[in-house]
Amino acid sequence: MKIFLTGYMGSGKSVVGRELAKILKYKYVDLDDQIELMQGKKINTIFEERGELYFRKLERQILEDILAQKDKMVISLGGGTPCYGDNFEIINKQENTKTIYLSASVAVLTERLFHEKLQRPVISHLETREALEEFIRKHLFERAFYYNQSEIIIKVDELRVAEVVTKITEKLK
Repeated sequence: MKIFLTGYMGSGKSVVGRELAKILKYKYVDLDDQIELMQGKKINTIFEERGELYFRKLERQILEDILAQKDKMVISLGGGTPCYGDNFEIINKQENTKTIYLSASVAVLTERLFHEKLQRPVISHLETREALEEFIRKHLFERAFYYNQSEIIIKVDELRVAEVVTKITEKLK
C-alpha cells in the first residue's frame, strides 16, 4: 500500500509521515526531498532559477516514479502537488493507495509558518503575520477542493504528532 499525506505547508506532513512510516514499517518518501536530491539544489533555489512550472514538472516526474514502485510507502506530498494538473486524480486512480489530508486551521498554519517563511519559497516575500494569514486563507480556499478529495481527513490543530499517527492507523484498519 502507498499512503499519501497531503495538506498545506506547515500541516505536519513530513513529521507525521516519518513517524507513520516507522510505525507501519514502510519506506518513507518526502516528495520535496526527492526533488532536492535529484536536482542537487534546495527547492528555493529551483524556484528562483527555473520557476514554478519547471518545479511542477519535476514534481510530476518523481510522483510517477513513486507510483511505479511496488514498495509499501508513506509519501509526503508538497502542499501544491495535488492541485497541479491531474496529480491527485492519478494518485486516487491507483490501486492500493490511501490519501490522507492533514487539515490545519489558518491560525495554526500562520503560527507555524511565520518563523520559517524564509525557507518556503511561496511565502518568503510576505513580511507581516497579517499578510501571511491573508495569503494562507486565500490559498486554502483555492486548494480545499483538491485536499478534500482525500479518502481520510484528519484535523490536526489540537493534536500532537503521535496522536495524528494514532488516528491515521485507526482509520487504516
